[in-house]
Amino acid sequence: MLTLGLTFERRGARAWELALGVALGIGIADAIVIATGTGTWQLVLVVCFAMALAVLAGGGVLLVNQAAVSAVLVATLETPDDAFSAGRFVDALVGAGVGLAANAIAPVHPVRLVLRRSEPLLERLAAALVDVADALGSGNRDAAEVALERARALDPAVRELRAAVGVGRETTRLAPTRRRSRGQVEMLAAATESIDLAVRNTRVLARSAIRAIELREHVPDVVVDSIRDLAAATSALEDHLEAPAPDSPAVGAALRAAALASAALEQTSNMAVSVIVGQVRATATDLLLALGLSRDEAIERVRSARVELEV
Repeated sequence: MLTLGLTFERRGARAWELALGVALGIGIADAIVIATGTGTWQLVLVVCFAMALAVLAGGGVLLVNQAAVSAVLVATLETPDDAFSAGRFVDALVGAGVGLAANAIAPVHPVRLVLRRSEPLLERLAAALVDVADALGSGNRDAAEVALERARALDPAVRELRAAVGVGRETTRLAPTRRRSRGQVEMLAAATESIDLAVRNTRVLARSAIRAIELREHVPDVVVDSIRDLAAATSALEDHLEAPAPDSPAVGAALRAAALASAALEQTSNMAVSVIVGQVRATATDLLLALGLSRDEAIERVRSARVELEV
């Protein structure tokens, strides 16, 4: 029950630690209580031995804690018979093994697990980009600050996505029924790295927008439009990850964002706008990488976006 009750972030290594910790604690407590009886100092001895052996075994916090807790339960709730028996130790291993086997036979779907965490993240990222565009378009510094905070709040969702990718990879390795999903999980893993970079660049973009508003710089309308195209590309990326397609509208939106941003440099040369243009192009590159393009191809297409789209 403990093994099956692990949350999805508790990956396979932790499940093994829990299983070993339960068995180790029970076995040590049985042996010590039979030899010394029960009492306060015996309880201290049981806990110390269980934790020490767990540490020596190279276990993490979960193994050490579970060994101690299991040892306490045996030493305080039930006194073993007058002879040592490995029965409960073996029972603990069998129970944990059954739990791990059940998890391997009927595991979570690794692709759906990742998508359940990538979709809301991409929706929130797209909304943050729209907020940045709205703030720049209206010259509202407070709105730009809100957009920055919204982008900063994406970090926990990125960590959850990374954790889901780790679980998905492990599931495809350990569960025979999910090995066919390995290719798609690896695709999502690569996309996750690029999405993380896009989130970081969006924060920088929001700070650049605040700076431009504070300096009362003239920001061409094409810059605002380019950021809206980034938001559109981010929304389209969500559909692409679920059903990859070579002609995804996300590619066109990302390239259009890069092209419009580059065109803005012909209308103004102030430093604040140049920084925004650089961040738009960098974010467009990240989104193209998430769509499956190679780094060289993504960079080249961003560079030639104006010519390709005739902007």
